Amino acid sequence: MLVDEAGTGSRRGPATRRRRVHPAWGIAAIAFLALVSAAGFRAAPGALMVPLEDEFGWSVSVMSLAVSVNLVLFGLTAPFAAALMERFGLRAVTSAGLTLVGLGAGLTVFATASWQLLVTWGLLIGLGTGSMALVFAATVAERWFVRHRGLVMGILTAGSATGQLVFLPIVAALAESSGWRVASLVIAGTALAVVPLVLLFLRNNPRDVGLAPYGAPADWVAPARPVGGASRRALTALRRASRVPAFWALVAAFAICGATTNGLVGIHFIPSAHDHGMPVTVAAGLLAVVGIFDIVGTVASGYLTDRVDPRILLVAYYAFRGVGLALLPMLLSDAVHPSMVLFIVVYGLDWVATVPPTVALCRQIFGSDATVVFGWVFAAHQLGAAAAASGGGIVRDLTGAYTYAWLGGAALCAVAAALSWAVRRRPAAPATTAAVADTREMS
Repeated sequence: MLVDEAGTGSRRGPATRRRRVHPAWGIAAIAFLALVSAAGFRAAPGALMVPLEDEFGWSVSVMSLAVSVNLVLFGLTAPFAAALMERFGLRAVTSAGLTLVGLGAGLTVFATASWQLLVTWGLLIGLGTGSMALVFAATVAERWFVRHRGLVMGILTAGSATGQLVFLPIVAALAESSGWRVASLVIAGTALAVVPLVLLFLRNNPRDVGLAPYGAPADWVAPARPVGGASRRALTALRRASRVPAFWALVAAFAICGATTNGLVGIHFIPSAHDHGMPVTVAAGLLAVVGIFDIVGTVASGYLTDRVDPRILLVAYYAFRGVGLALLPMLLSDAVHPSMVLFIVVYGLDWVATVPPTVALCRQIFGSDATVVFGWVFAAHQLGAAAAASGGGIVRDLTGAYTYAWLGGAALCAVAAALSWAVRRRPAAPATTAAVADTREMS
C-alpha cells in the first residue's frame, strides 16, 4: 500500500495520485492563531502593574498575588483540559477557554479594589488560559502529525509564548496613551474574535475527515477513544506517572522553567527595568524582542528534538538561561546597551525551547498517557511560575530591588540542568499497556 502526502494509505498508482496539502497544516495554523490570542492577557500584568499602582496605589506584591492565582489555575487546569479534549474534542474546550479569557479581560475594566483582580486576572483568565495551555499544542501535534511532530510542537509553543510577549508593547503603548482599561478591552476583543474561527475551522481529529495523521504509515490504526470521565482520566494518568522517578525529575525541572520565564522575567522584568530608570514602553519593547527570537529558538528546538537526545537539549537550555539570569543585575540600567540586547537575544532563543524536548520525553516514557502526563508536568511549570511571581514581588518590596530574585533564578537553573540529565528514558510500551488496562477498569 502506498502512502500519499496526506499521510493516508492509498492503492492508487503514480498517475492517479494527486499532491495536496494535508489538512493537518490548516489545523496547526488555526491552533497557532488561537494560542496567540489566548496569550494576549498573559502579557498584560507586567505592563499594567505600573499604571494600576499609580491610579490605585496597590502594591506590587498584592498585584503579584493575583498573577500567582492566574498561574496556579493556568497550570492545574491543564491536565483536566487535556482529558476534556480527549473526551469532548478540541473545538469545544478551545472555544470555552477563549471565551473565559475574553470575559476576564473585559471585566477587569470595572475593577476598583485589588481583590477584584483575583477574580478577573486570577480565576477567569486562569481557567481560560489553562484550557488553552501547551497541552492544547501537544494534543494537536499528537493527533494530527506523525512526521515532523517535534517541529510542529515547536511552532505551536512559539505561538503561545510569542503571543504573550508580542502583545507587550501594544498593551504598554495603549496603557500609556489611552489608559489601562482600553488595553484590557483590546485584549478581550482579540480573544473573542478568534472564537468563530475555531468553531468553523478547527477539527477534533483527522479521522473526523476520513484521514490519517500527516506522515502516518500505511498500517496506522486510529487509537481507541477514551472512556470514563475526564477527571478520572487525568487522575489515573497522574497515579501511573507518579510511580516513575523520571516523572518527578521532569516536574521539578519544568517548575524551574516556569519560575524563570513566566514567573520572574515575564512578570517582573518591566518593573525591575523601571526601577533602574528605563521607560515602561522601552522595557516592554525589549520583552517583545524576546518573543521574536523565541520563534526562532522554539522552532529550532522542535527541529532538533526530532534528531537529538532531548536530555542534552534541556541541559544546554537551562545552563544558558542560568548564566543570563546571573548576569542580569549587572545589565539593567536606564538605557538599552549592547550587553542588554545580547541578553534579550539569548533569553529569547531559550525562552520556551524547553517545551518540545520535555514533550518528547513524556511521549517516550509514558506512551499513550503522554499528553495528559505533560498536562501535569505543565501544571508544575505554572506552580513554579506562580511561586516566582509572588516571590519576586516580595523580594522587591522587602529589599527595594530584584537582585536576589534574579540570582536565585540562576541557581535554580543549575538544578534544572542536573535534573534533566538524570531523567532515564524507557520504552513507551509499558505505559501504553497500563493505559489499556486502566481504560478497561474505567469501562
